[in-house]
Amino acid sequence: MKISVFIATSLDGFIARENGALDWLPSDTPDEDYGYNDFFSSVDTMLMGRKSFEVVQGFSPFPYEGKRVVVCSRTLKEVPAELVGKLEIRSEPLPTLIKQLESDGVQHIYADGGQIITALLELGLVDQLILTRVPVLLGSGIPLFGRLGADVKLKHIQTKVFNSGLVQSHYLR
Repeated sequence: MKISVFIATSLDGFIARENGALDWLPSDTPDEDYGYNDFFSSVDTMLMGRKSFEVVQGFSPFPYEGKRVVVCSRTLKEVPAELVGKLEIRSEPLPTLIKQLESDGVQHIYADGGQIITALLELGLVDQLILTRVPVLLGSGIPLFGRLGADVKLKHIQTKVFNSGLVQSHYLR
């Protein structure tokens, strides 16, 4: 099983404003998906934390149709009515959940959300990280990475620069 991260950050390392807003992400490049569609077609399961879920649950249409969606939360108890059948909420410890997903036959997980990504890195479970830096400084917000107990060594594979000014780097663990 493979676990990947595909995420955008501001130049100062934030994935969202403090209130979770993503209004700083570029929306004026409709012809460029920055490799997202190819990446997304390669995954079978979306894994995110509660805070990320709270941001995307209001998106219409739901952005993860056709994928297994797992929301990790100890506080959410039930799936919102409009999303029943589209996702599952799981509360077990992350290592237990990952083992269960693997035994379920999951092949490729797309991990999203700062806390989930940090926890997976801490556990040594992230196989690849595709990080797109957006040329904006937010000054504050939700950081991509939290505290790690040890260095996480990555191997740089490639970096692409897009006409929009976004810079995307691909790393392997």
